[in-house]
Parts: sequence; structure tokens; C-alpha cells
Amino acid sequence: MKLPQGPKAPGWSQKLQFMTNSLGYLKTNAKLYGDIFTIELDSRPTVFVSNPLGIQQIFSNKKEIIASGEVHQIFAPLIGTSGLMNLDGSPHRKRRKLLMPPFHGERMRAYGKLICHLADKFIHQQVIHKPFLASEVMHNLSLEVLIEAVFGLHEGERAQKLRKILASLWKVKSLYNFCFFFPALQLDWGQRSPWGYFLHLVRQIDELLYAEINERRQQPNNSRVDILSLLISARDETGESMTNQELRDELLTLLVAGHETTGTTMTWLLYWTHRESDVRNRLLQELDSLGDSPDPMSIFQLPYLTAVCNESQRITPAGLAAAPRIVQAPVQVMNYELIPDTMLLACIYLTHQREDIYPEPGKFKPERFFEQQFSSYEFLPFGGGVRRCIAEALAQFEMKLVLATILSRYQLTLVDPKPEKLQCRGATITPSGGAKMMVIGRRKRQGQLQQLFDGLV
Repeated sequence: MKLPQGPKAPGWSQKLQFMTNSLGYLKTNAKLYGDIFTIELDSRPTVFVSNPLGIQQIFSNKKEIIASGEVHQIFAPLIGTSGLMNLDGSPHRKRRKLLMPPFHGERMRAYGKLICHLADKFIHQQVIHKPFLASEVMHNLSLEVLIEAVFGLHEGERAQKLRKILASLWKVKSLYNFCFFFPALQLDWGQRSPWGYFLHLVRQIDELLYAEINERRQQPNNSRVDILSLLISARDETGESMTNQELRDELLTLLVAGHETTGTTMTWLLYWTHRESDVRNRLLQELDSLGDSPDPMSIFQLPYLTAVCNESQRITPAGLAAAPRIVQAPVQVMNYELIPDTMLLACIYLTHQREDIYPEPGKFKPERFFEQQFSSYEFLPFGGGVRRCIAEALAQFEMKLVLATILSRYQLTLVDPKPEKLQCRGATITPSGGAKMMVIGRRKRQGQLQQLFDGLV
């Protein structure tokens, strides 16, 4: 075996450094050891790769390297064991095929006006000239999109309870993330203990979700287009539907995988478009050029808006790395002979900072996406291969419509002129200061998007 080089500190020390300062630790090791290096994070060696050739080898090899769901078992206390993230092989392929339709095509149109309405609502609630944290507002917005578009809950006692419980769950997210990686901390001493409180919240969520699933099964409504309803009616090639447990696990998986990453991405988009005035002005010109009453799909297809979203995900990706892969049989990756049980991580952050791919990587330059076509191994904000984010289309749709809605209707400004520092919360890269902003007024020139929103408020 010839593992790539890496730090020589004890495994517990490496794990602690990674948990407390992921970005700094990865950048330090990349400077010392190059674009492939080994860190001891668990009982198995973990190899980080930021070279597109190596990433291609990882994503395209389905024989010696597998995208194992086993590595996600640590999240089982929240997402269960029967969701897409936990499945392997044929069961994973079948489930992915079953889940794909609600996230593509005409289904997306049904969510467009809802997303625009919620974006306008959340910014309209902010007090003029009173600072707010963009990260907090965008995460709340992202959660509401999930509750309404994915869970299909809008009004009523059950919807209000779920909102309240999920908000409470996210307040202790940093704590339970730490407990996931250190199982010795998973001590249930009742609701007043940290882990006991977490389990209490999960039980409450389960009670609400199972009640909703059972009600939908007993009272089917073909006119509903939310993702939960579509999944309840979905059938595989043998005519089998998903069980209640499988539906519950998929909903919680979508919550965990989609809420924070999408909210963080939208936060970064607000930050960059208000830090780079030239970018914002050009983007507003493109939005205003759409004419009267553009539909959400027209907004989604705007080229400069797409480039801005891509560049934001390039310079500040929400995800640190793509879904882990496990070596099943001896295999060569970038001239290193890797043995079974080695974990491989395609590092999104380090790849997106490569100067040989992205000249001046520290500068926000949407134009680079017009000048060059980047491969899926060079630009990978949603991961890649068989574990590529299944809700990618919905996430892109949401981030574009939210940004277009806010910029077109409101004038915002950053409160602090200092650049935001990047920090990791779990595997998500967030602005350390939360991107403090304030609304300074409505946009004087409403633009041709005005009519799109008039019927929604």
C-alpha cells in the first residue's frame, strides 16, 4: 500500500483539528502535501482529493470504489436507515429512480410562484434600517420552502407545530452534529440532557410526519403537487410503493441535506451581490430585460443570473466535500495504491480554489463561466457520480428565484464592510458573521418583475 502523505499527529488530534477548524486544516495540508493527502479521522484512513483527474477516477469507478451508504449511518438517529443516503447498489438505484420525477420538469413550475412569494414575504417582514442576519433569514426561508413545497404543509396546527419543532432542532444543530461524530456523547438522561432533548425533538417530528402520511394515504388528493404527496403515489417497476418508514426517512434526509446547504448558498448570494456592486447592477439590468410578467422558468434560464449563482457556489460552496466513497478492492488513484476500507473524499472547497482551473480564485468573477466550460470534476457544488444531490434542480431553482425576487423588489446593503470569513458548521461552509444586512427601502424602479409578485402578496 502506498497511501498519500499526510500529517503525522495522533488520530484523535487530527480529528479534533478537523472538527474545530476544517478549512484551515485542509488548506494547511494542501500546501504541505499537494492535491491528494491522507488524514486520520476514524478507524480508516481518509484521503482528500482536489485534483480533477483524481476526482474523475473516484466518481467513474463503480467496481473497486463504491459510494457506500454505510458512512451515513452516524446520522441514523435523525434520518433513519432507509433513506436514499443510507442505501447501496440496486436498492439505491431503484430509490433514486423513484425520487427523481418530483424534482424535475413540469413539477418545478408548481413551486416557482410559491418560492417567489415566500422570498418577498421574508424580506418584507424586515424592519427598514434595522440590521438582520441574512443567514438567519435565508435559513428560515429555506426551511419554509421545504415545509410547504416538500412536506406540503401550509396552514393548520400540524404545520405550526412542525415549524416550531424544526426551528428548535436547528438551534441545537451544532451540538448534535458533534454528538454524531463522538458517539460517547450520545447519553439520554431525559429532556434536560443535550442528547435526550434532541431525541425528544425527533420523536415529536416523527409523530407529526406519520400522522400526515397516514392522513394523505386515507384521503388521497390527486391535485396536490407537493413532493410528499407525489412520493406517496409513486410506484416502482414492480408496482410497490414506499412504506411509511421510508417516506419519513426520505423527508428527514431532504431536510438535513437540503435545508442548511440551500439556506447557506442563498446567504452567500446575497452577500456577494451586495459586496460587488457592478455584478448587482448588471444582474438587475438582465432581470429588467425580461419584459412584463415573466414566468419563473424564464428567470431560471437567465444566463448572467446562472453565472452569478455558479460563481458564488464556486468561491464559497456550501458543501465542503462530495459524498464519501469507500475503496472495496485494491485500486490505483493518482498513482497511489489504495487498499480496501480507505475513505475517499472529493474536496469541493479545495478544487474550487485551484488557480490552474480558476485564475485569481479569490476574486468573484461570474464572467469566468462565460469564458470557459468547466467539467463536472472541476466544478462540483452538488457532488458527483451516483451520489450527486438528487434535489439539485430544486435547489438551483430556489436560489435563483429568491435572489431575483429580493434584488428586483428591495434595496439592501451590507452593514459591515469587512469581508466575511468562512467557517465550517459540520460539513457546511458558512459566513462567520452571518452576513449582517439591512433593508434601506423598496427598489424605486420595480422593473418588469413587479406584476409577477402583485398577485402573490
